[in-house]
Amino acid sequence: MKKIIATLALVAVFIGCKTASSTSNTHAKQEIGVNINLTDIKEDKVQVTVTAPKINTEEVTYSIPKTVPGTYSEDNYGRFIEDFKAFDSKGTLLTAKKTDKNTWLISNAKALKTITYLVNDTFDTEKGTGFGNDDIFSPAGTNIDAGVNFMINTHGFVGYFQDKLDTPYKVTITHPATLWAATSMTDEDASNTSDVFTTSHYAVLVENPIMYSKPDYTSFDVNGMKIQIAVYSPTGKFTAESITPEMKTIMTAQKNFLGKINSTKKYTVLLYLSTMKPDDAHGFGALEHPTVTTVVLPEMMPKDELIKSMKDVVSHEFFHIVTPLTIHSKEIQYFDYNAPKMSEHLWMYEGVTEYFANLFQINQSLIDETEFYSRIAEKVEHAKTLNDTMSFTKMSANVLVKPYKDQYLNVYEKGALIGMCIDIIIREKSNGQRGILDLMHKLSDEYGITKPFNDNELFAKITQLTYPEVGTFLNTYVAGTTPIPYDFYLDKVGVTKAVEKVPGTIFLKGQVPYITINPETKEIMVIPEIELNPFFKALDLRGGDYILSINEKPYSLVNIYDMITESQTWKENDPVTVKIKRNGKDLTLKGVLKLPYEEKNTFKATNNSKQSLRNAWLKG
Repeated sequence: MKKIIATLALVAVFIGCKTASSTSNTHAKQEIGVNINLTDIKEDKVQVTVTAPKINTEEVTYSIPKTVPGTYSEDNYGRFIEDFKAFDSKGTLLTAKKTDKNTWLISNAKALKTITYLVNDTFDTEKGTGFGNDDIFSPAGTNIDAGVNFMINTHGFVGYFQDKLDTPYKVTITHPATLWAATSMTDEDASNTSDVFTTSHYAVLVENPIMYSKPDYTSFDVNGMKIQIAVYSPTGKFTAESITPEMKTIMTAQKNFLGKINSTKKYTVLLYLSTMKPDDAHGFGALEHPTVTTVVLPEMMPKDELIKSMKDVVSHEFFHIVTPLTIHSKEIQYFDYNAPKMSEHLWMYEGVTEYFANLFQINQSLIDETEFYSRIAEKVEHAKTLNDTMSFTKMSANVLVKPYKDQYLNVYEKGALIGMCIDIIIREKSNGQRGILDLMHKLSDEYGITKPFNDNELFAKITQLTYPEVGTFLNTYVAGTTPIPYDFYLDKVGVTKAVEKVPGTIFLKGQVPYITINPETKEIMVIPEIELNPFFKALDLRGGDYILSINEKPYSLVNIYDMITESQTWKENDPVTVKIKRNGKDLTLKGVLKLPYEEKNTFKATNNSKQSLRNAWLKG
């Protein structure tokens, strides 16, 4: 899910979402052994040793993924692999030729016994601005910080042999005794310096990230599901215990909303907090796996903002339990990590998931109607900035290439609105008795974790399970190129357009800042020669002034993020004291807060004759 938090020192982009590839039956009886050595780190690289299964061909390929399910980008994890070598049982070096960015062709493969290589981590290379191009999205990335933290997204450390994707894996990880593995997998080794994890095949391994760090975790039960929260905070600013109450509240509400859909018994949230240093993570957000969510955020965030971000990303990611974990196409069931074929149905995997992430909050009384309508209006406005005439199914199937990849973020905007419209249609036709959650229950019963659907048959199945009007909507507005008339569908539940005045952001206008940083002194400066908003004018703050403190709290590059986020809690006419430096002289400015206001499009319930259907939509 994309979120943007702008400070003048950084623009942190929250993109993310991890669709969960499902498992398939394992028929092979062989085993691929993997040893990952976290105790002997050389030049910030981890050695991996792979014991090969029996190979019956003269040549075999070993590949590290180009992409993994849910990232919707070609990341080429093979570029982080060095010193690749293949050996026979006597230790004789075999010929291994790199054939592309992610694949090695091994000759005399019948004699192959082991492979060794070094892994570089991705966090070292991230800038936070190139996701989908050069950057690896941090929650799908890897970290190597010897003796302190290892983020083991397994697809960055372990590959697969040609035609051996269904072979079981046994992964042994040696690590310092001071580090603990947070994961949803079960450690089969009692040693405190060695962990053993086994999976039925490669896809299961890929879907089980592991975070090694000093133990900091909590666990609790929600309606039969064990939830584990694990945190790595480099300075100790945050702990698992400090965020658990809010996570328990929101995940309990999600479970109550979902009802009978419950396909996992253990769920782990891995939270990695970045220092924001040049060699640390810069791509913030979360990625979903069937039983794990990996979250990466900046440690500098104030607690309230961190909790809000965690609620946002976990609200979305957790609902992937429904789709695509339970309901998905063959493209996801049999995912090709180096030549992926994408499904047409991102509107469901991401859009319906995002819709649920908002609907459940009004359904479970975590937000009120005003907030819910505001969120819907924001999605309408954001969708307008993207291509509203591009076929959503065509975009989805081609999301890895231009021009379709540039429209990917619409899955969280228009995709969610697609889910909303379908929900309203079903509510109307069923006199409020059923909605889109009922449809997802039926699709779950029809398919499920091990039974994928054919991409081109889903619309017909949904129509069969609901109403002809739903099929018409899908073919016209999802497969077709006609923009959705949102007003028409919202009118069915008595909701219409409205405009309201809301407080704007004090230090930003949209994404354009009123302040910047002096790179030499690290001080915060009001940008010269721009029209300033009422906050600045009321205090006689001028372009070129340096803001030293506000209400006795000093600010600079170090905590500019705090200043921006804290300003969102300031109230009109509150007293304020600002210490500044103007033309080399220190001054103190006193006054009252005057907030900038802006008009914002929203929706409001205006037709009480449709209140019964509206209540069924929001609370049913």
